[in-house]
Amino acid sequence: MEITFLGTASAIPSKNRNHTSIAVKAFGEIFLFDCGESTQRQLNFTNISPMKISKIFISHLHGDHILGLPGLIQSMGFRGREKPLTIYGPKGLLKIKDCIFNNGFNPVNFEVNIIEIQEGTVIENEDYIVKTAKTEHNLLNYSYTIEEKKMPRFIREKAIALGVKVGPDFGKLHSGQSVEVDGKTINPEVLGPAREGMKLCYSGDSKPCEAMIQLAKNSTLLIHEATFLEEDMDKAYENGHSTAIQAASIGRDASVENLILTHFSNRYTDLNPFKKEASEVFDNVEIAYDFMNVEIVKDEKAKGDDKYKLIISKNFIG
Repeated sequence: MEITFLGTASAIPSKNRNHTSIAVKAFGEIFLFDCGESTQRQLNFTNISPMKISKIFISHLHGDHILGLPGLIQSMGFRGREKPLTIYGPKGLLKIKDCIFNNGFNPVNFEVNIIEIQEGTVIENEDYIVKTAKTEHNLLNYSYTIEEKKMPRFIREKAIALGVKVGPDFGKLHSGQSVEVDGKTINPEVLGPAREGMKLCYSGDSKPCEAMIQLAKNSTLLIHEATFLEEDMDKAYENGHSTAIQAASIGRDASVENLILTHFSNRYTDLNPFKKEASEVFDNVEIAYDFMNVEIVKDEKAKGDDKYKLIISKNFIG
């Protein structure tokens, strides 16, 4: 799983920080989480093709999270896109579609599906599951998780001891099917315990709440907004946002492995205090910046089957 931060500002962008958008490469697809203004331009400085984006997940309908949609969709049309695009988000998203397609000249000849979601499971297939929870902002906000489905480990020795020959039956058992050996049915008992895959959680905009903790439980990586420092906690509360310490507390209480803070107010020019404050309550904290690239890979040196680490670099080709 590879994550690229296309924008890490809050309501007002700065010279170095664009409006919010995060690209995720995983499971042979490219997803966008939110699509702030100028997202399509930000993509030009990465190795991510907008033509390959399959799904966009919108957390809420504030402008800094959605105003990039019209330009991105229109540019896809100019470039001759044929592949359908699906956009998920809260109630009201269909009205945004009307605005996009009923104003000006829009050469969009590909299918754009808008799905207004509810809390719970949004997508589930053989490879991954996307879930949402309503979290606490001053507008309806959905936080998201995308979690890898990982097959239990196949215990080869146990299968052989039961008389299963090496070959296609191994694959059937591993996929959860029963097989027959000498008239005896062998059930998928040769599988080990369930394994947890990579889990990414994204907050959108939210102040601290129990729903966020429960959604983020045991995430490999939590990407959480930290619009303010603790000295401005009153502003954070008033506007439905989190401070760095509050975001770190969510990570701690949810037992996540890694935390990346994003969505910073432009009132702060030095973001070192964000990491310092968050580190008081959570160890594995990073500060997001535009074009930051994060790869989640298996940690070969760690004990256990389901340990991962982050590889962080700058994804910038301009």
